[in-house]
Amino acid sequence: MAWYGDFGPYVPVAERRRMGQREAKKRLKKGETLSPVAIVGRKIATTFWGAAWCDHLEGHSDYANRLPRGRTYARNGSVIHLEIGKGRVTALVQGSALYDVTVTIAPLTKPRWGKIVSACAGEIDSLVELLQGKLSRGVMEVVTHRQSGLFPGPAQIALDCSCPDGASMCKHVAAALYGVGARLDEKPELLFVLRDVDHLALIESAGRAKPRGARAGGGKVIAQKDVGSVFGIELDVAAPSRKRPAGDVGARAKAGKKRSAGPARMK
Repeated sequence: MAWYGDFGPYVPVAERRRMGQREAKKRLKKGETLSPVAIVGRKIATTFWGAAWCDHLEGHSDYANRLPRGRTYARNGSVIHLEIGKGRVTALVQGSALYDVTVTIAPLTKPRWGKIVSACAGEIDSLVELLQGKLSRGVMEVVTHRQSGLFPGPAQIALDCSCPDGASMCKHVAAALYGVGARLDEKPELLFVLRDVDHLALIESAGRAKPRGARAGGGKVIAQKDVGSVFGIELDVAAPSRKRPAGDVGARAKAGKKRSAGPARMK
């Protein structure tokens, strides 16, 4: 196969997949733990957080030319390993060779995070709502805002790949970035790990935002019939028992005393 300058020969998708599988087996035998990105269907991400990440990437003109190739690589299983940590994404992407990808992301600044928490105060009542993306339109606009939301812009992202492509974003890096979107479908809390902020602050702010005189525990409550659908369990709800009015019980008790009472016996 011919080489083109510093670039390796074109490798068909099927062969690239086999190469990736062989490499994964070798690493597993050495005791390494791999976490591949597996995408089912045409969509990279289907949940709120995963889709929002991908939409944010595609909204930046800096990345427009390179993202399509990366999307194809992500879909066909070329990302054989992806790990998300505090301010860092590491990946192994199979191309004509196996390439190491590192994406470094600056932490969310305290003032910016503070504004997000304040803007969302009282709007997110539970961890379930937050992680499932069941948010109001206002909260969605806050967390996905291009300049002031949770997602990093190009200025906060440093990209590196071991391939010979001199572009700031090669297709292997783009594949890893799409892999992040797919991973957020499974574990949305990793977005907050990546930005180095505590997502529980968004829940805690709900209690601080309650108006005076508000009933404790007020706000959105998951109905009992919906608990099973959220957590995948069945609940056996007993029918409520009928209680007799307190007045009737008292009346019957008095009547019983009158019937049992007799004339006083003289000694």
